[in-house]
Amino acid sequence: MNNVTMKNMAIANDAIVNTPTQSIRKHRTSGFAPSTLALAISGALMANVATADDNSIALDKLKIEESVTPDTNPYAVPGAPYLAERVSDPRRTRSLAETPQTITVLTAAEIADSGRSDLRDILDGQPGITLGTGENGNAFGDRYIIRGHEARSDIFIDGLRDPGMTVRESFAVEQVEISKGPSSSFAGRGTTGGAVNSATKRASTEYDFTKVSAGIGTDNYHRVTLDTNQVINYDTAFRANILHAEEDVPDRDPADRERIGAALSLSHQATDKLEITADYYHFEGTDSPDLGTYIDRSTGKVVKDVPSYVQDEDFLESTVDTFTVRMGYEINPKTRLVNLTRYGTTDNGYVTTGASATTAYPTDADATNGTNGYSSVSLNNHQGWQEVEYFANQLNLITTQEIGGLDHELVIGAEYSNQSVLNGVYNTSSTGATNCSTSGRGGVGGAYCLTDASGGSVGDINNLMQRDISKGNQDSDWNVETISLSLMDTVDLTDKWTVFGGIRHDYYDYSNIANFDAGDGNGRVPYEFKYDGGYWNGHVGASYDINPRANIYASFSTATNLNGGESDVGTSCGYGGICVDSSDPRLGDPERTESWELGTKWRLQDDKLLATAAVFRITKHDVMEQPTGDSYSTEGSLNTGKNRVEGIELGLAGNLTDRLSVQAGLAIMNAEVLDSITASNEGKTLANFADKSASLQLRYQATSAFAFGGTATYESARYVGQPDTAANEDLGVPEYTVFDAFATYQANRDLKFRLNVGNVFNKDYYLAAYRSGSFVYIGDKRNAQLTMEYSF
Repeated sequence: MNNVTMKNMAIANDAIVNTPTQSIRKHRTSGFAPSTLALAISGALMANVATADDNSIALDKLKIEESVTPDTNPYAVPGAPYLAERVSDPRRTRSLAETPQTITVLTAAEIADSGRSDLRDILDGQPGITLGTGENGNAFGDRYIIRGHEARSDIFIDGLRDPGMTVRESFAVEQVEISKGPSSSFAGRGTTGGAVNSATKRASTEYDFTKVSAGIGTDNYHRVTLDTNQVINYDTAFRANILHAEEDVPDRDPADRERIGAALSLSHQATDKLEITADYYHFEGTDSPDLGTYIDRSTGKVVKDVPSYVQDEDFLESTVDTFTVRMGYEINPKTRLVNLTRYGTTDNGYVTTGASATTAYPTDADATNGTNGYSSVSLNNHQGWQEVEYFANQLNLITTQEIGGLDHELVIGAEYSNQSVLNGVYNTSSTGATNCSTSGRGGVGGAYCLTDASGGSVGDINNLMQRDISKGNQDSDWNVETISLSLMDTVDLTDKWTVFGGIRHDYYDYSNIANFDAGDGNGRVPYEFKYDGGYWNGHVGASYDINPRANIYASFSTATNLNGGESDVGTSCGYGGICVDSSDPRLGDPERTESWELGTKWRLQDDKLLATAAVFRITKHDVMEQPTGDSYSTEGSLNTGKNRVEGIELGLAGNLTDRLSVQAGLAIMNAEVLDSITASNEGKTLANFADKSASLQLRYQATSAFAFGGTATYESARYVGQPDTAANEDLGVPEYTVFDAFATYQANRDLKFRLNVGNVFNKDYYLAAYRSGSFVYIGDKRNAQLTMEYSF
């Protein structure tokens, strides 16, 4: 090869590697994330050199689909921004297309296009997931129902459980991974319907970049983020993600939301074999929360046009601080150790106002006599606080070993966690003058009504109650210490057949000091509930390759849920708190779940489109119930319930064409209560369950600079009730379909604009309802944001 040829190839390599907005850096080869881009491109060029004679060289056309940029997702398929190649959990040893489970991955590019930022909004747009509400004693925060089952404690960050009820944001998230079906062999207790894991952005020595994003919009919206990755030296890099955002809730002023966050990551390649990454995450969420409207119990329908009655002193505050250290050590080319250690604290507190229909009276005397009554809407209190402290360490040995003439992909894991949660109340007293009288469970007394006797609206509705608020005493002290051991194996029996399996044992040391009425005449007093013991869970199955790009699989998995496993509800049995009999305060047996799934996955469009389909059945046994039907009752019947959810789920992610990207899903399900202490509940559907849900997000790259698209979200009607119980089909929220739209314009190599319009047709829709219908979350009305992104 002559000197001219070598020079031309060098110029070609420089043109490819040195992108306009950041510098790509080489670093030494290790067992974790080597920088192979330049070597791969050079190899591709060399491999395609054809020598016609001594003086001429022909190069095949080289197609560059995607260079490393600040937006590059390390888990994504190059050239397909909506498709992930794999999940972030190293225990998942196969690609997403080869993983025998329904897993939906939402990439950072897709999340940014959608305009959604809170994890709650992101997940609510996904099929098979609905939202639940908070209430007194059940902390307001992110609460999800996956395939009909409670999942508020099944939220993970980088593979470690993120305990507590809090608000979660996506500003430092690389992708969101939603695993459907029981996942206890990976995640431990709970995970009946599935689990949600967020993969965070980490520092990398592969590039320098800084990206600033600033957005403004309707409803006093503004959002500013910074994402910068700086290479300190050959082995060390630092990354920072910073957030500040505020907005009024569309059409519900003075309800508003504020988010402040910082995620710092330091990565160091200590040796060729050892990599260490240390992360710190801080987040503050401050809302003036809107509990929306309510259901008219006489008609069973949601009441429209209720004004925003948020009181001036209302708040919902979440503060999160976590420290994480990751270490990866390559023992040899086939074996590596991965260790994660995390310490975190979460504080969540709220005093919120609800509104519900009432019969109001001009005076207490009228209320006592039942005279001169009129229909109105009265305000009520919801309040509580929660303090969470936790420590976790997870160690995994990931190795490929030849056993019996076959290569076994083994994952041997050990995990220790210690979680402590204090729950308590606020002392509140209302100093504002009452404007009506009502009669209720507390007797006759003054109240705060939104309408007067003539039906007119009262004035200054956001300053009626004028509460004095102080932090009160704790009412439960929840603790669980867990030691877990697991073993997983994946084996290719032939070129077409693969078998997989895993087993996990979790040993729990559980205690909870919670207020409890033992029936001895002393009323509700602190009582210590204790339990220690262990449970086995696992998964097993097989897959068959129909062709090199398609497979079918069948799997079976289990899950176990502790009695009292939800940390935020004390002895409120119906919401996952301690369920006991007052005459025998024992914890009883755990709830157990079994799941079958039969599915298929197809890689299409040159591996840039993944199509999935699965049929499934989840059966939950030994469900905790109360014979009284009162979720606050301590007279639990223990392990008398059984329910089943079955259905089909379809998914599509990636590139339909070179210009059209898609993320779509459809879930059609059926839920049924099979056994219940209350015979009339048998045969009914589950509460907070949408039997049909679908989502679609499309992005069309019209030109090299301009792209546009939109999302559509559909949920069928849902009915109120407690988790894992029969729904009250007289009270529910209607089905809805909501459309959003977006457009992006790349002004130049560094500057990009994005316009998002939410709820384009300004539809009235409702996200979730409390079991009595006394409040219903309202979906955001039409809103718009314009965002500028500048990279340098």
